[in-house]
Amino acid sequence: MRFRSALAMAAALALAGCRPREITQLQRDEAANDVSDADFAVTIKDWPRAEGMYAKAANLCPDQGDIWMNLGIVRMRMQNSSGARDAYKSALSAYRDDEKRDPKNPVPVLRHAYALAVLGRADEARSEVADGYARMPDDARLRGFVEGKGIDKMLADPSLKEVSPQ
Repeated sequence: MRFRSALAMAAALALAGCRPREITQLQRDEAANDVSDADFAVTIKDWPRAEGMYAKAANLCPDQGDIWMNLGIVRMRMQNSSGARDAYKSALSAYRDDEKRDPKNPVPVLRHAYALAVLGRADEARSEVADGYARMPDDARLRGFVEGKGIDKMLADPSLKEVSPQ
């Protein structure tokens, strides 16, 4: 009998940890301050300071894909390609969650596609945009991006190669 109750308690505790943690407004405000400080550090090319502040902000608000992308870019500036790759993968997850929360918003689709392109996954990026366009055929941003071959333009941009951890 004790074994069953202990097993049930362990299962309940394990499942409670599967739910994403709530992010308070105080944490979001602190992360915004950290991002501001990191952005300033980027302007003066203080990469270690920028990395630390973006990492702190990402830890506070792991659901913010743009913070993860900025962290990845700074890590590439510091020649840390594996750290950048990890940050970009976290951005992918955050953008995917944004798409699920608001499936009629094209912005997470485009950002997700950009992150895939940075990671060298061009076919997946094209598929992501095509899927988004199929869901939102009336969206002018997606239509313009698809018709203007946005993924191909991204891939041809030398600045993408600078931040890509390939």
